[in-house]
Amino acid sequence: NGGGMNGTSTMMDFLEEPLPGVGTYEDFNTIDWVREKSRDRDRHREITSRSKESTWALIHSVSDAFSGWLLMLLIGLLAGSLAGLIDISAHWMTDLKEGVCLAGFWFNHEHCCWKSDTTFTDRDKCLEWKSWSQLILGHGEGAFAYILNYFMYVIWALLFSLLAVLLVKGFAPYACGSGIPEIKTILSGFIIRGYLGKWTLIIKTITLVLAVSSGLSLGKEGPLVHVACCCGNILCHLFTKYRKNEAKRREVLSAAAAAGVSVAFGAPIGGVLFSLEEVSYYFPLKTLWRSFFAALVAAFTLRSINPFGNSRLVLFYVEFHTPWHLLELVPFILLGIFGGLWGAFFIRSNIAWCRRRKTTKLGKYPVLEVFVVTALTALLAFPNEYTRMSTSELISELFNDCGILDSSKLCEYVNDFNSTKGDDLPDRAAGPGVYTAMWQLALALVMKVFITIFTFGMKV
Repeated sequence: NGGGMNGTSTMMDFLEEPLPGVGTYEDFNTIDWVREKSRDRDRHREITSRSKESTWALIHSVSDAFSGWLLMLLIGLLAGSLAGLIDISAHWMTDLKEGVCLAGFWFNHEHCCWKSDTTFTDRDKCLEWKSWSQLILGHGEGAFAYILNYFMYVIWALLFSLLAVLLVKGFAPYACGSGIPEIKTILSGFIIRGYLGKWTLIIKTITLVLAVSSGLSLGKEGPLVHVACCCGNILCHLFTKYRKNEAKRREVLSAAAAAGVSVAFGAPIGGVLFSLEEVSYYFPLKTLWRSFFAALVAAFTLRSINPFGNSRLVLFYVEFHTPWHLLELVPFILLGIFGGLWGAFFIRSNIAWCRRRKTTKLGKYPVLEVFVVTALTALLAFPNEYTRMSTSELISELFNDCGILDSSKLCEYVNDFNSTKGDDLPDRAAGPGVYTAMWQLALALVMKVFITIFTFGMKV
C-alpha cells in the first residue's frame, strides 16, 4: 500500500508540475481535452484516497467537492451586481443627454420626478427635472431652445461614444463587440489570453454603459454574457482545481454564460438552454445543474438591486388580460415573415459592410468610424421621440397596456366614459396622437434598420 501511495503521489507531482512543452498552452492554441480530464480524474482519485487518512484530509475532500457550488454562487452574485450597476448607470446617462435633476444629479428623469407634485398627465414635466435649455437659457420653449437641446444631445452622444472607443483602443482591445463568437471559440478549447481577464472586464463594463448611453443602435445583452464569463474566469483563480485545469475552467465558463443571459433577459432557464445549445462544447450533467444555480443567483441578485424600480428583471414585460381572437393570427404571421426577411437582409448587409471595412482604408480608422456613425445616429434620432429614447424604454412603451389616464400618444383614443362597463374599456376610435405615433414608429423602423447595419462590428 505504501508503494502504491508513493507511486500515486509521484504521478500527481508529475501532472501538477508541467514540463516545458507538455501541458502548457501558448496563446491561440487548443487544449488537450483528454489530458486535462485525465489530470482531473487522477487528482480526484488522490483526494478521495487521502480522505480516509485523517480528519483534515476529509474536510479537504468535502471542501473540494463543495467548491464548484461556491464558485457558482460567487459568479451569480458578481454577474448580477454588475448587471444592476450597468442598467442603473446606462439609464442615468441616457437621460443626461436631455437634462439634469436639480434635486440630485445622480437621479435619472423617472426617479427625479417620483416626489413631484405635478399631475399624472404632466408627470414627465416635473419642476425638479430641467432640460439643458431650461438650465442654460431659463426657458424650454422656442426654436433656439430646441436647437440648444438638439446640440447638447449630439455633444453628449459623441462624448460617450468617443470615450468608449478610446478606452477600448488604449486599454482592452478585446472589449469590443458582443464577445459571444469568441466565447464559443474559447469554450471549444481554444486559448485566447487576456480575452476574459480583469482589464477586459473593467473596460467592458465601463464602455458598455457608454456605448448604450450614446444612443448607438446596439444592446447590452450580448456583452453581458462576455462580462459574466470574465467574472467566471477571474473567480476560477480562487480555486486550485479550476485554476490549473483548462477543461474544468470551461465548465465554469459555460455556467457563467448562462448567468449572463439570465441577467440580460431575466430568464434563468433561457440562459441554461442558451449555454447548452449555443455556446458550450463540453456540457456534463453536473454543469447543467450548476449553470441553473448560477443563473438563479444572478437573477435573484439583479432583482434585489431592482435597477428599473418595478421589482422585475427587465424594464419591459408582457401581461395578457384578455383572450386572443383567431383573426389576430394574421398579423402574427405577417410579423414572423417580416422578421425573417429583415433578419436575412441584415445579416447579408452587415457581412458585406464588415467585409468592406476590412478590405478598405475604413478599417484603419476605427475612432473616426465610431465618431461618424454616432453623429449620424444622434442627428437622426433626436427629432423623433421614439428614437430619442433608449431601446429598452421604447420596447417598454410598446408593451404597456393603455389605461384611461395614460398620456402616451399610442393610447390617445377617443374616450367615451358613459359607455364604460366596469373596469373594461370599450372599443374606441383612434385619435390624432395614434396616427402621429404610427408615422413616428414607421420612421424609427426605417432609421433603425439601416443604421444598425453600420453600427454592428465597430470597435466599441
